[in-house]
Amino acid sequence: MTVTTIPGSSTVDAGELISTSPTTGQEVGRLPVASEADVKAAVAQAREAGRWWAGLGFAERKKRLLRWRAALVAKIHELADLTNREGGKPVDEAILEVFVSVDHIAWAAKHARKTLKSRRVGGSLIQPEYSGRLEYQPYGVVGVIGPWNFPIFTPMGSIAYALAAGNAVVFKPSEFTPAIGQFYVDLFAQVVPERPVLQIVHGMGDVGAALCRAGVDKISFTGSPATARKVMAACAETLTPVLIEGGGKDAVIVAEDADVDAAAESIAWGANFNAGQACVGIERAYVHERVYDRFLAKLVSESQNINPGKEIGPITMPGQREIIKRHIDTALASGGRAVLGGPDSVKDQFVKPTILVDVPEDSATVREETFGPTLTVAKVSTVDEAVKLANDTDYGLGSAVFSRRHGMEIARKLRTGMTSINSTFSFAVLPSLPFGGVGNSGFGRIHGQDGLREFARAKAIAKRRLPSIPALLTFHRTPGGVKLGLRVIKMLHGRG
Repeated sequence: MTVTTIPGSSTVDAGELISTSPTTGQEVGRLPVASEADVKAAVAQAREAGRWWAGLGFAERKKRLLRWRAALVAKIHELADLTNREGGKPVDEAILEVFVSVDHIAWAAKHARKTLKSRRVGGSLIQPEYSGRLEYQPYGVVGVIGPWNFPIFTPMGSIAYALAAGNAVVFKPSEFTPAIGQFYVDLFAQVVPERPVLQIVHGMGDVGAALCRAGVDKISFTGSPATARKVMAACAETLTPVLIEGGGKDAVIVAEDADVDAAAESIAWGANFNAGQACVGIERAYVHERVYDRFLAKLVSESQNINPGKEIGPITMPGQREIIKRHIDTALASGGRAVLGGPDSVKDQFVKPTILVDVPEDSATVREETFGPTLTVAKVSTVDEAVKLANDTDYGLGSAVFSRRHGMEIARKLRTGMTSINSTFSFAVLPSLPFGGVGNSGFGRIHGQDGLREFARAKAIAKRRLPSIPALLTFHRTPGGVKLGLRVIKMLHGRG
């Protein structure tokens, strides 16, 4: 049966989660809603499966993860089509999302052993009789709560790295994109049929809350800061550690020595890809006064050619359109001007790009995450002013800098977890780089070696290899031994 309803909505009917297309409103999938008991059962199954998975070792896990990667590539067009229907993303953009996702799976699989293997660590001249060893052990069961805007790429940054580290995973996808999550979880089960190493549970926010309380060993969450606080509160009940990615209000700085044309082209994409529905989408631009007019003209030229419905998809969540409209109206009411788009850009599920100038820095349009194809552009007289304004936010996820000579210098001054120089979003597609933020953007990291270690406990082991002379870690120590110890300490650490 085909159900036509509000585009992009998700409803629960007779124990099923019904997902609909944000473009057409047609039903895309029906998935069973998990009860609290179902979630607990999934975690219990994952506990046993995780022991088996960890016992396989790095080499065997690598083989299976690489087979999963290959299976996703073989189904890339089918998955991209599903992503287009359920999430609204243009097929080409959905294909790109699969590109970077499989690259991350491969990187995690190939680098897990090198990053997490047991290793010797340096000893101490004070206690040379002990040798040290550092190991990384899997947590056991990791719960992943994913978003709808990048329903493959974002959860995969946790799922693939947690699996590579030896954990089992229970995944709760967004209620707006459940069929996409089910697709690649089913594909994993085909590659690893022996045990339920990767499971999926569907439902609304209460299912996510149940997952937090179901006995998992760690939660990885992506979403709004408000929901992140609820996740943390639920996990605090059992001191379950959490990894949080809470969105952003990313800024770009265009210095006076920037390649203006290249900057405008890149920023037009960085502000509007996925219809601006990206936690690392560019929402604020600070441009040096010497290149401001030329940059703005080029940016408008680039942005006005973006075709909603073809190059960018619809706004997935109906309520998000109200936020976008409010931010545009607020900017204009406070003295800002729309040099492209404006209130009329928000008419239906497709929102046209809007560029706003002369917007006060204390406006909600500048302070709050918009999550739509809007961009504020401000003129600055110095790079230091640009840095100060860019850092004046509660968020701190991603950022970008355009400068021929000073990109690295400026990047280091930005209070964000990630910065791209002469590009946008590029830090996210390099699997070797950690992904995460500060402030309201959260804490913890996915991707890279830090991402692998995020899903493993550090285990410290000290082993006696020689007799203790003098013996200090005992009640049988002697005054002479303490005196000798003091002499050594003064020699090693007594000088300024």
